[in-house]
Amino acid sequence: MSIKTISTIIAISILFTGCGTLPDRSNHTPQKQSASQSSQLNLAQDKIKQRLYSQHKHWQGTRYQLGGLSKKGIDCSGFVLLTFKEQLGITLPRTTREQAKRGTTISRKQLKAGDLVFFKTSIKVRHVGIYIEDDKFLHASTSKGVMISELNNSYWRKAYWKAVRP
Repeated sequence: MSIKTISTIIAISILFTGCGTLPDRSNHTPQKQSASQSSQLNLAQDKIKQRLYSQHKHWQGTRYQLGGLSKKGIDCSGFVLLTFKEQLGITLPRTTREQAKRGTTISRKQLKAGDLVFFKTSIKVRHVGIYIEDDKFLHASTSKGVMISELNNSYWRKAYWKAVRP
């Protein structure tokens, strides 16, 4: 499956998520998702996870640098921007503030690979990462550079702010 196909699947799923309305229940019979639709979505999720792990392998340990956008140093929103562009073919805004406004806010229980997770690390500072799976997210940490962390870690659990599906 090509990046373009994956991007199209993601864009369509975002469109349906963001444009949903309550159905007219008067003459409506709920339709179940077909097995092929379900397997296509699972395949897309698997591809997204693979690409995120690949990005981690390529960038692991790259040091944090505020405003950085290269292997010499990168900040959290820059890493998210480059990861989405390189691995998913999606253009996101440059800053954490603007990334937090992009897409649909979702609950933590709804997290899927490729969703953005946001944290309030101090009164004015926000941090962003990309959810992978099993409470793991990929991000550029100020202390250890690009890494995978756990949402259930005591620091991240306390700092968790919201999640967005771009």
